[in-house]
Amino acid sequence: MLINRRQIQIEWGDCDAAGTVFFPRYLEYGDACTNALFARAGLFKPFMLKTYNIIGVPLVDLRARFVVPSNFGDEVVYETSIPEWGRSSFLVQHRVFLPDGVLGLEIFERRVWVVRVSEDPVKFRSEPIPEEVKKRFTDPVAATGIETRGPVSRSGA
Repeated sequence: MLINRRQIQIEWGDCDAAGTVFFPRYLEYGDACTNALFARAGLFKPFMLKTYNIIGVPLVDLRARFVVPSNFGDEVVYETSIPEWGRSSFLVQHRVFLPDGVLGLEIFERRVWVVRVSEDPVKFRSEPIPEEVKKRFTDPVAATGIETRGPVSRSGA
């Protein structure tokens, strides 16, 4: 199973008045880490849009389990993978580790493979995920590295 690890520096603007991460920021980081996982599999968004005629992989269900908060100045590591594939949906799991390696948070995202309906470009529907896409996430060699970056872009990376 392909796993992407991404270090994220907790900035002051990510925190509430107490200096702990304001919870929606975790979800924004998670969305960027999902995109990074697909990119690591060689599935960059512009390529997927053109090749598979998808309009995206929208989030349809979300669950989070908060264990230990992150604070201003922490460098956390998001460990992102897809542990479950369905016909047209998949489960993304983010495990967020604090600087001491303690699990601070788990996020589970259910996403759906969505394509345009050719007869009406404003409508869309789910469609089976191509097997070649699923196979890109099963290369054990690709699951060993760590991607190191600063703060996740707020532009919807």
